[in-house]
Amino acid sequence: LAGGIILGVALWLRHDSQTTNILYLQLGDKQAPNTFYVGIYILIAVGAVMMFVGFLGCYGAIQESQCLLGTFFTCLVILFACEVAAGIWGFVNKDQIAKDVKQFYDQAFQQALMAESETNNGKAVVKTFHETLDCCGPDTATGAITPLWRDDLCPKKDSFLKTLVESSNCHKKIDELFSGKLYLIGIAAIVVAVIMIFEMILSMVLCCGIRNSSVY
Repeated sequence: LAGGIILGVALWLRHDSQTTNILYLQLGDKQAPNTFYVGIYILIAVGAVMMFVGFLGCYGAIQESQCLLGTFFTCLVILFACEVAAGIWGFVNKDQIAKDVKQFYDQAFQQALMAESETNNGKAVVKTFHETLDCCGPDTATGAITPLWRDDLCPKKDSFLKTLVESSNCHKKIDELFSGKLYLIGIAAIVVAVIMIFEMILSMVLCCGIRNSSVY
């Protein structure tokens, strides 16, 4: 059940419309940084393997098989080690993920403003960022001023005052988007780790109990 929940959360994060809209963008030959998906794929793999390993442990407990319970314990130790490694990787890269996406956005914004060529897709990339995150410009000042002379780049507001008040800079929105998603991944990882620790303890207790019990 825990594996199914983790798998469900990971698939939801993977196919979330905001992240997929942004991370599938391409600026010329450059792809949007998708390091964020590494953590998602690890969660998907862990969830799927947990479901299989959970079945293995359940069947081993029903059959009172030391071999199956020992295999169950070994698989849990490997999964736990992988998850700890993924957690350390996520903690180290949590700021870098948002930073890379912000740099990608800044490059697209500069190209959209300069309008280097007709084939340049910087304008389309910037519009996708603005519409998906409901923001405009890399900072608040730029976001308030840009619609006055480039209304093709920013979401249209009814008035200048509304634009000034409601415009939110895209750097802030990018930080909020990825910090929120990484927070969910962190919560899921902690829950899985706690469940795994209990599973390892109980499987060893059960395995020792079966070994010490009388054979009929």
